Amino acid sequence: MQQRYTKTAIALHWLIAILIIGAFTLGLVMTNIPGFSMTKLKYFAWHKWAGVTVLLLAALRLLWRLFHRPPELPDGMPAWQRGAAHGLHHLLYVLMFAVPVSGYFYTLAAGFPVVYFNLFQLPVLIERNLELAETLKAVHYWLTMSMAALVVLHVAAALKHAIIDRDGTMRRMLPGRSL
Repeated sequence: MQQRYTKTAIALHWLIAILIIGAFTLGLVMTNIPGFSMTKLKYFAWHKWAGVTVLLLAALRLLWRLFHRPPELPDGMPAWQRGAAHGLHHLLYVLMFAVPVSGYFYTLAAGFPVVYFNLFQLPVLIERNLELAETLKAVHYWLTMSMAALVVLHVAAALKHAIIDRDGTMRRMLPGRSL
């Protein structure tokens, strides 16, 4: 019988996943609203809040993972799949930090502060620089699209393990389920 991830790891995984999907969806919707409107501004704020929250939760998740070893992959899994799984997880961790940080610096370079949940303003670490903002906008976009592709790959791999391999790999991360 395989070990499960800890309840904390499972909660952080799904909470971060929901926030990433929500922020991605908001990003697509808000950038397709023409001009400036109250709705567009509200979506930008929500998008920023989701990004900052992902960053905070990703830091917590990384700390948790440093002190709580994840369960081993199935014994019968080929070495190339083990390597691919580890590589994909490492890239997702990098992007959980890089995407929100690039968005944060893009926002600052565009001349807008980030006010978290309308409660407090995050530090302004760079001054307004519209040329840099354009570069950071592209960086944020491509990092986001890379993350989206890797999330799709991650979900496809999980479904493969659940439907084809039936090796219990996916069940280890499902909330409220026993193996």
